[in-house]
Amino acid sequence: MPGHVLAGEDPRACVRQTNLVRRPAQPTADPRDPLGLRADAPLLDGWLASTEAAERGDLTPMCTPGHKQRHDLTGAVVAGDTPLYGGLDTIKHADALLAEAESRAARLWGADWCRFSVAGSTHGNQALALAAGTPGQEAIVTRCLHRSLLLGLVLAGLRPVWVLPERDPGTGLPGPVAVATVRDALAAHPGACAVFLGDPSYVGTTGDLAGHADAAHEAGVPLIVDAAWAAYLGFHPDLPAHAIAAGADGMVTSAHKALPASTQGALVFARTQRLDRARLDRAFEATHTTSPAGAITASIDASRALLARDGKQLCASLLRLVATARRRLAEVPGVAVLDGPGVDPAKLVVLLAGAGADGYAVEADLIAAGMPVELGDRDMIIPIITVADTEDTVARFTQTLVAAIERHRRPPRQPEPSPAWSVSPRMAIPPREAFFAPNETVAADAAAGRISAELVAPYPPGIPVLAPGEVITGDALAALRTAKAQGGRIAYAADPTLATFQVITR
Repeated sequence: MPGHVLAGEDPRACVRQTNLVRRPAQPTADPRDPLGLRADAPLLDGWLASTEAAERGDLTPMCTPGHKQRHDLTGAVVAGDTPLYGGLDTIKHADALLAEAESRAARLWGADWCRFSVAGSTHGNQALALAAGTPGQEAIVTRCLHRSLLLGLVLAGLRPVWVLPERDPGTGLPGPVAVATVRDALAAHPGACAVFLGDPSYVGTTGDLAGHADAAHEAGVPLIVDAAWAAYLGFHPDLPAHAIAAGADGMVTSAHKALPASTQGALVFARTQRLDRARLDRAFEATHTTSPAGAITASIDASRALLARDGKQLCASLLRLVATARRRLAEVPGVAVLDGPGVDPAKLVVLLAGAGADGYAVEADLIAAGMPVELGDRDMIIPIITVADTEDTVARFTQTLVAAIERHRRPPRQPEPSPAWSVSPRMAIPPREAFFAPNETVAADAAAGRISAELVAPYPPGIPVLAPGEVITGDALAALRTAKAQGGRIAYAADPTLATFQVITR
């Protein structure tokens, strides 16, 4: 099975004998592998070998994908699309190649178990939820969570006990969940099967993961952390430790968000003292594709090899770039940046309320300049700076951002944070029960007080304001309407205009 290798077995031995393609006699400088990572990245090596064979005309695949490496049908959009099975190696042996790559990643992050996902951290969160407990059990869960974890609770049938993060009184943005809050929740719910936290948060705030691990372990349950936004943590002394190093039992992180991997690439890690290895594999496979893209898995492997070799140097550069951008933006009257203890030093969060600039207008200017950002709402801009950025790209972005802020400068105002950060849930029935319950459509004016059958979230960040099983409050309706009126996108709702809502039938 993928992810498992017998002790003492070299999983690459059979691969070398059965690989579909012939490797070059002598490796040479290759613009497709400019840093020479293929020697330490078995999946990258398989992808390069396959594409080399295709270019030489030595490959006539009689397996999926259906484009058969032809670019004269649908065009260049399929370039590089090589499957893992029957592409990076034979259909029967590519699992050994994958297992070797995953084993190297597990060692690098200090985990017992690792899997590569081609369905992003969304899949990783859902797999860990399926691995953590049994239907009907409670789980301690931060309410400042991505929709993927909430839907993981639906799949697993877990009953969330919500814990709320602390919030900054000046900005309204979420901080970490306090260790004492989790301890109290565990004491009040002794049957809970796990603690699920998101750390760092979407805005880069970090908490005491070591303290949370102690609290969870004293209660006899695993700590599972969604660290989707910070795959670089732990690779430089000025960065916080990653969750596994801090004592967590499970961690999911996106290789495509902060590392130079293809979109949808994610890593899922576990320590197996409190999470069962076989259950982890079953949970992962239950919601993953049986046709993983070879290019995505190879890019995860290449990113791992890059971190293993050059991680400290790359992260030092990343930290310098973000620090320089923070200093420049802090000089702009009225503009503030999140900084200081408890904030990921590699995350840039720009606060606009003091300058009076409308973040949606600023974001539009950035898009017009060819610089789309991860998030723009009325009061905040969040670009993602990664190890792929340079002094030039960050300087040009900062200059463009400052010009846009000045163009839209208005009198200072009080911040109105996204409702994603201020939700106060009232759970009436468990999410899984609500998901499968009969439902009906009602007008928005009749929705207050009803139980939501759907998940509704401003996007980004994709943190639900309403979740299945929660009471629709007047405050939630007003906050969603405000977010939409300001120019935000309402995601996942059956009616994104907010004229109607899906509710549980009485």
